[in-house]
Amino acid sequence: MENVLDLIFKRRSVRIFSKQKVEKEAITKLLQAAMAAPSASNSRPWEFVVITDDEMLKTLRFKIKYGKYNAPAAVVVCANLKIAKNESAYRFWVQDCSAATENLLIAAAGMDMGTVWIGSYPKDDVMNTLRETLEIPEDVFPFSLVYVGYPAEEVYPRTQYSEDRVHWEKY
Repeated sequence: MENVLDLIFKRRSVRIFSKQKVEKEAITKLLQAAMAAPSASNSRPWEFVVITDDEMLKTLRFKIKYGKYNAPAAVVVCANLKIAKNESAYRFWVQDCSAATENLLIAAAGMDMGTVWIGSYPKDDVMNTLRETLEIPEDVFPFSLVYVGYPAEEVYPRTQYSEDRVHWEKY
């Protein structure tokens, strides 16, 4: 297992994917990582829509303005407040789904896969497109669209650490 900091630095947006399919077992591992994320008061408001069908992926690429990537799989991270374990989800579902999305991204890096995170929430047009295309109920919030696949481009680990963005003790 790689050092966790190495994985974090290795996680980069991949925008060109190979045609190699992502195995169901690999996607399941990514979802297990996503669901291991912290959530406010353990509310776990997340649900996931996995897309591997070529025609559906083509439809998404056509309909989502900033989602034109050729990945062989995609995961939509959603918030369903009706399944949340408590009231905290109503205030913190965005943070909860962000943590789940980031866990998925880092897990993919650790599995030598590439990802690119396409924002959905709070963009009504993107959320509505995902709802309509994937038949997501109106009261479920499509938070993010993550394309997943094996990179066909070289991306290098990095940190974007900037000392001038750090304040010690006081701003």
